[in-house]
Amino acid sequence: MKLPGYHENPEQLHWNCEEPRAYYIPFDSGVSALRGNVVSPACISLNGKWRFRYEKAPLLLSEQDIAPQTDISAWDELVVPSCWQMHGYDQHQYTNVRYPFPYIPPYVPSENPCGIYRRTVVLGQLRADRLYYINFEGVDSCFYLYVNGTLAAYSQVSHSTSEVDITRYLHDGENHLAVLALKWCDGSYLEDQDKFRMSGIFRDVYLLERPIQHLRDFFIHTKRLCESDAEITVEFSWNGADLPVQLSLYSPDGALLDTTQADGNRARFEVKNAVLWNAEQPRLYTLLMECAGEYIVQKTGVREICIEAGIVKLNGKPIRLKGVNRHDSDPVTGYTLDREQVIRDLCLMKRYNFNAIRTSHYPNAPWFVQLCDMYGFYVIAEADLESHGTISIYGGTQERTPGLLVQNPQFEKAVMDRVRRCVERDKNSACVVIWSLGNESGYGPSLEQAAFWVKKYDPSRLLQYEGSIYESGGHKNNTSMLDLYSRMYASCTEIVEYFSGKQAKKPLLLCEYAHAMGNGPGDGEDYFQLMERYPGFCGAFVWEWCDHAIDMGSAEDGRRKYFYGGDFGDQPNDGNFCVDGLVYPDRTPHTGLHEIAQINRPVRAEFIQKGNSGTIYLTNCLDFLNLSEAVAVEYTITNEGKIWEHGVLHADAAPRERCKAEWEGILPEKGNCVLSLKYRQAGVSPFVEHSGLLGHDQFVLRSERKPEPSKKKSKNVIQVQETELSYILKGERFRYEFGKITGAFQQLVYDNKIYTERPIAFNIWRAPTDNDRYLRAEWEAAGYDRSIIKVRDVSVEHSARKVEITCRLMITAVSVQRILDIDAKWFVDPEGEIGCRVVCRRDPQLPMLPRLGLRLFLPETLENVEYYGYGPYESYVDKHQASWLDTFYDNVERMHEDYIMPQENGSHWNCEYVKLTDRNGDGILAFASFPFSFNVSRYTQEELTCKAHNYELVKSGNTVFCLDYAQNGIGSNSCGQELLPQYRLDEEKMQFGFTIRFLSSENKQ
Repeated sequence: MKLPGYHENPEQLHWNCEEPRAYYIPFDSGVSALRGNVVSPACISLNGKWRFRYEKAPLLLSEQDIAPQTDISAWDELVVPSCWQMHGYDQHQYTNVRYPFPYIPPYVPSENPCGIYRRTVVLGQLRADRLYYINFEGVDSCFYLYVNGTLAAYSQVSHSTSEVDITRYLHDGENHLAVLALKWCDGSYLEDQDKFRMSGIFRDVYLLERPIQHLRDFFIHTKRLCESDAEITVEFSWNGADLPVQLSLYSPDGALLDTTQADGNRARFEVKNAVLWNAEQPRLYTLLMECAGEYIVQKTGVREICIEAGIVKLNGKPIRLKGVNRHDSDPVTGYTLDREQVIRDLCLMKRYNFNAIRTSHYPNAPWFVQLCDMYGFYVIAEADLESHGTISIYGGTQERTPGLLVQNPQFEKAVMDRVRRCVERDKNSACVVIWSLGNESGYGPSLEQAAFWVKKYDPSRLLQYEGSIYESGGHKNNTSMLDLYSRMYASCTEIVEYFSGKQAKKPLLLCEYAHAMGNGPGDGEDYFQLMERYPGFCGAFVWEWCDHAIDMGSAEDGRRKYFYGGDFGDQPNDGNFCVDGLVYPDRTPHTGLHEIAQINRPVRAEFIQKGNSGTIYLTNCLDFLNLSEAVAVEYTITNEGKIWEHGVLHADAAPRERCKAEWEGILPEKGNCVLSLKYRQAGVSPFVEHSGLLGHDQFVLRSERKPEPSKKKSKNVIQVQETELSYILKGERFRYEFGKITGAFQQLVYDNKIYTERPIAFNIWRAPTDNDRYLRAEWEAAGYDRSIIKVRDVSVEHSARKVEITCRLMITAVSVQRILDIDAKWFVDPEGEIGCRVVCRRDPQLPMLPRLGLRLFLPETLENVEYYGYGPYESYVDKHQASWLDTFYDNVERMHEDYIMPQENGSHWNCEYVKLTDRNGDGILAFASFPFSFNVSRYTQEELTCKAHNYELVKSGNTVFCLDYAQNGIGSNSCGQELLPQYRLDEEKMQFGFTIRFLSSENKQ
């Protein structure tokens, strides 16, 4: 089938299409328009089943495939909207930066997968006084539209609406529509976003029947006149001659405030005692417009965003954007999302304390911003523009080639078109406070022209584009029109340096930070503290919201099988780099979501202690609501784990202000004492259930380290037997074997139960997290993943009442120098209690350690876990904000965090003791004189290291128990900054010790 070739011509972006406009659906009555959820008679949905034929290239199609008379009854059926890859056509492919086709712009491969969609529409008798428009809200990557066999239009830009007047192609009765969608077009060079590459008609399609002369577009502007009053103005454009427009304005409570008639192309309302819109109080006015018998309704929020003295302000008050990047992604439906799916996302975001969304890296569905208007989110609306693949061509680098396309005059028209389409469609949504020119496309004249157009067309919003901070291709960047200094993954040091300079500064925005891939992110609290320090640090957006993966059904054990890049034989691919969200594909929260939610909590507390009393101060972290309106504060004081006092605090703090809580309590005079505060939702919210937990604070008011847990004393004696390979220690209830070659206990038998199925081992390896991806190469080069023990000498001193084993050993690996020198002392008493004291020296030439501690392979019957430390979520030195200090009871199976890509998980930080017991209460107790970390798992770290998917994991048959002096921090270095120094396990000398006691039905502790 011969095509006009528009899809390889950047000068022909849209043939026979309407100019972009604001999104709306016209109704036939004001009542229907105001209801909002009523289907408009003027709108005929074309969603549903279409006949579909897929081919690997357009040349394999013929003219008969679009001819109305062709019998297509044997064709497949495909639901519209959908992505054809999700229905078995073509191949799934995930690539981040690299183009999935040869770099020969503007040309794309001749073998260009395509699909023809066919359906019949019965319109009855067409009205001569009406025009008929077809609207496609999203087709990837481009399409040719045929109506009754005639080419009617061509359009591209996957994530924008294409509207076509098809009146002249229609006739009474049956009409035949054919849509040829291509996988690639010249626009695909500008749509190189980090995502699975999917194709087809993936958003709504519908017909609009409208008067020949009608209201075509409108632009709503709001302005505060003073503290209490505001004005709303509307600018109009028409299809045909100017027409009278009647307008009605309704308050957020639904009361009719005023009516007016447009004066020329403008209308104006003055609003007394205006209710202002913000993300915490998303109050919307309703504007009803009547023109030529059509009724159009638009919700609008009165708000102003500006920059004063380097600080971003909304309605005159500083705001902080607690944001997240969001793709359209679902494991079953791909790019195609309905309102219910989107509301599920927004609900979780609100519940977990986000107030801002960046539509990375393209406009979402046109009704997405309407939902954000209603439910209260600040939105960075981003144009459908990314050409990141230019840095991956031969000779390409981040420094030299990122701007190849935006500096190429051939693509100037396309760049402007994409930016304009984003702005025109979403310009009437109050939630959109920042426009973004796109993502990772370098910088050049075409983006500068687009930026100047945006600021001239809509000076009421801020403008950002991160790529402007880099220069390439000899182009000298002009960033004068950009309002924000936008960065990705800036380190804490870079942020301090930015605000330490003397020259005037734009507000700093991290459009991406805290890469949430796998077990992460860590160090989020460090960024929050910098936002507190620098008022010009206006916000940051976590990368990203959800794991992108394809649901491939269930494994034999019932676990979901999620595939990522490379699992489909796709080349090129970027593996699991798409599995990088705060929630799993099914929206189950990661522990990282809890972590960020706690960092973003709406209130923070401090406690100033004075003797056995003290004062609680609460800081309202909200920007507009009084604390009493938003949060209920509960407090609990525990003494030795028991509740001493519990109640509710009256918290009355203005936005961003601090108040003294009304509490007059007396603390217990002795014992471990902890004050816990829980912040719950106050009042009704459409997203957070009443009394839903929004965060917490905790203060250890007195920490008296407990003496070693008591135990029964006996008059038992210990016998020591030496063999060529080991020392055998025997007591009344135990038999232990210490290996001369292994340098550790290799068998522990207590009350005739074997507790070690492998020797206890010094442990320095962890299954690399996604955030360890760069460290991993260093760790493996240093041999950390294959370490071996070299025992230098072992000696034993013993009496009937005590045995002390001294062992000097080294940890090393094949082909590399020694990693650690270890001097270890082991102690055994007549009751069978084992203690160790360890001194380690690390070779400073080698990289930081993944972890340092002991590993025990215990019977899998030891499944019950009790610990005093940070829980209930997994916790690490730089990832424990969501957890709190308490005694927790759990189960080994539940403590495994089942990341799609297996990795280190489930550790608990800052612990005093841990018990592992079976159903009878038999097991072990481990404790130390210093806070330690531990984790328990059914899987070995070797298994977690080597398997690519969680459903491939095979249980070890043991309870694998890691007692850690420390672990390296988590960080966010899969795409973020290097791990901060304070969280690195890179000490040269380390000392630690543990005590292990066996528990039985006769001496439970």
